[in-house]
Amino acid sequence: MKMTGSKIIIECLLSLGVDTVFGYPGGQIMPFYDALYDAPLKHILTVHEQGAAHAADGYARATGRVGVCIATSGPGATNLVTGLATAFMDSSPVVAITGQVPTNLLGRDSFQEIDITGITMPVTKHNFLVRDISVLAETIRQAFRIAASGRPGPVLIDVPKDILVGFADYYPEIAAGYCEQPIEECALEQDVYAAASSLTVAKRPVLVIGGGVKAGKAEQSVLKLAQACKMPVVSTLMGLGAFEPANKQFLGLTGMHGHKAANLAVANADVIIAVGTRFSDRVTGDPKRYSTGKIIIHLDGDMAEFDKNIATDITVAGNLNTSLEQIVSSLPPQADLSEWWEKIEAWRHSYASVYTEQVLTPQWIMHHMSAETINMPVTWVTDVGQHQMWAAQHLRIAGSRSWLTSGGLGTMGFGVPAALGAQAGCPDRKVILIAGDGGFKMTAMELYTIVNNHLPLICVLINNHSLGMVRQWQRLFFDERYSATSLPGFDFAGFVRVCGALALTAATPSEFKQAFAEALLAGLPAVIIADIDPDLMVTPMTAPGQPINQFIE
Repeated sequence: MKMTGSKIIIECLLSLGVDTVFGYPGGQIMPFYDALYDAPLKHILTVHEQGAAHAADGYARATGRVGVCIATSGPGATNLVTGLATAFMDSSPVVAITGQVPTNLLGRDSFQEIDITGITMPVTKHNFLVRDISVLAETIRQAFRIAASGRPGPVLIDVPKDILVGFADYYPEIAAGYCEQPIEECALEQDVYAAASSLTVAKRPVLVIGGGVKAGKAEQSVLKLAQACKMPVVSTLMGLGAFEPANKQFLGLTGMHGHKAANLAVANADVIIAVGTRFSDRVTGDPKRYSTGKIIIHLDGDMAEFDKNIATDITVAGNLNTSLEQIVSSLPPQADLSEWWEKIEAWRHSYASVYTEQVLTPQWIMHHMSAETINMPVTWVTDVGQHQMWAAQHLRIAGSRSWLTSGGLGTMGFGVPAALGAQAGCPDRKVILIAGDGGFKMTAMELYTIVNNHLPLICVLINNHSLGMVRQWQRLFFDERYSATSLPGFDFAGFVRVCGALALTAATPSEFKQAFAEALLAGLPAVIIADIDPDLMVTPMTAPGQPINQFIE
């Protein structure tokens, strides 16, 4: 059957199980939007192409399926770049489809022409420029396979206008739907034996989990290893949710703003087994001090991560589930860890969080929201800044797809559109966004999109009238010279109402209780503006490049 290139794209998307796309039309992509007019495919028109990319990313993280965003050529395509880079750093499967000038105008500096494949090469897993309509369908299918398989990531497909309006035979794939292709190879026997032997003799082992555990769907295998070795578990920012927070073996967040008990356990460990983490600088601090005096075992499906940031003693490459099962089955009886747990429990008791209701603090807000939603299916989304760290430290994050945050790139403005995508993909879950006043304003117009699409998410805006994290660093490292971090007063409530959402305000714990209860019951988009003291800092904290047990007091 002959179809236009635009129709072929839509048929491919439908056959691949896509139900929702996020985008913004324009000149070169217009033929696709004309074909979309009659298609049984939900399109969410965002306010800005960056919003479309983040929304597709949020959709992917929340659902586990490939997120799709659409943009036209030139500035439309370049506006996707930050969102693609965010997805790339956090291994999120996104497919971006961009319009391009006709093939006969390529390379001529034509109106709204840009080499988007060249621009996005460093921030995509792969990208395509389709010059032949006969390969268009297979290119779409291949893009989905690449995005979803192995270590997930974004893929871009650039389609010139003459390809979109041209005709070609379309042959539906015999097996509809894309097939995830995880890394299946088994780890080398000697590596498994070395890892199991090191864990067997360890007196102070610690299991560090990262975002790769969630991407590899290895949560249950991680739990089996933790239980078999009876060792403490700590999580990177991206790994939160992969291990049940109520489990007594879980010590919480590790890294620059990690819980003290978690960081002290890592610093004093004799064996660290790290699963699905890249040992980023925010996790390790001083890399030499991090690894000194301990055996480092690293499990990952991406061999490029081995020895990139931390010199490891044992590397176990392959599918995480397979590798973890191999190690568990190779473990002989474990050493007695009672002395180790006595130390850990002492740290945990000494540095336990205390929540008071005397004044409104972000720590108390996170604690209260966790308690009020404990029996609800909640997806927590954050923007980037102080509020992000307070959320990571004090929320009860249960479930791999219940925590969406920009970790690797640290993208301010991620929160609102990512929450939009998460709620669109998971209508049966309560999506709660935590944002700062700085990041919120970067993409706040997507609240208009949220309202227009009747997405009943809640945004809790931590308003400290400043760029809080930058201000904290200026206070600690720049002699309190607060340069360009004060945010003049803004009528957030008025803005929220103009967008059509419910605006609630809180300056005390009692006011927040009332506002949050009302937002939960409202069943429509709501924003709670929570005013806090701008001098509040995220603690604990370690200085960049310093040991993770050397806390700033």
